[in-house]
Amino acid sequence: MIYRHHIAPPRAFTQFSHDLIRHPRLSSDAVRLLTWQLSLPEGARESLSRTAERARIGACAFTRAKRQLKEEGFVHERRVQGPGGHWVTQQLVSNVPLSAAEAAKLLGRMPVGVPSAPVSPQVAPSPRIPAAGDPTPPPTDGHPRKDPGENTSHRPAGPERKPDPEPAPAPETTEVPEAARALVAALPHLSPDLRRIPRGMHDELARLVSAWFAAGHTPAAVRAHILRGLPDDGTPVHRPGGLLRYLLRDVPPVTAPAGSAPASEQPAPTRPAGRLAALRECEGDHVQATLFRPTGDETLCRRCLNSAPSRASRCAPPPPPRTVIA
Repeated sequence: MIYRHHIAPPRAFTQFSHDLIRHPRLSSDAVRLLTWQLSLPEGARESLSRTAERARIGACAFTRAKRQLKEEGFVHERRVQGPGGHWVTQQLVSNVPLSAAEAAKLLGRMPVGVPSAPVSPQVAPSPRIPAAGDPTPPPTDGHPRKDPGENTSHRPAGPERKPDPEPAPAPETTEVPEAARALVAALPHLSPDLRRIPRGMHDELARLVSAWFAAGHTPAAVRAHILRGLPDDGTPVHRPGGLLRYLLRDVPPVTAPAGSAPASEQPAPTRPAGRLAALRECEGDHVQATLFRPTGDETLCRRCLNSAPSRASRCAPPPPPRTVIA
């Protein structure tokens, strides 16, 4: 059981309605803020934020309590412009809920004061002093005329400036043979590592390949050199264009050993060791170089082998006529 004992205060007390203290939609911070404001003496101009500071109500709790008091009609605010152009925020606190119209009537009777803090002379507007003399319109005839022979440059006098040299003529563009372009276009089919060659590098790579052709290298030799430069340990090639530029930058001389067979009779270059060692270039009729995995000593891919009998039958001469003796 709980017992209550009341002793009437002899001084400094305020009467509050039970509806205010037991309001179901006001938090304890809102009730404390409102009762504190209502307990202030007549004529006090303490703001709600100062009351919350004195009551040790935090910033978030004060914002929530003030919002509840405004929603229930216990607190009203408005901004008005006072003397000197200063804006002042007026706050009205009541012990009963008021509508917006009722609060506006009460606030309209209140005098609009000025800020208690003095205004710095640097912030306050200074009196306007008119300029001396009559206003003069701007000139309408443009810039003043000058003697054509007069030096109008603002640069200091110095030695006579020499004329700028004529730009050097642009170097002539070397024509790239079509065979070099075709070889570069077929490089993505030569190895999976060369599938992502940037299109912008095709002309540069074609010029490098044409330098190999000019030195006497054959397309097969260029492809064999590129295959030997590819990694054979499974390392991925992230920049195939840069790798090809590095491989084709230096052109070695074509040296044939003494007593060697002509180029047409020389054996095909050996394949590099590694994951590409088991592949072989087909010697059939292909637009681009084609690699296949042989099962023996064949030099043609499966497509060429399948089409070889039909091509041989088409090219074979017709059989001689037969003579029948009755």
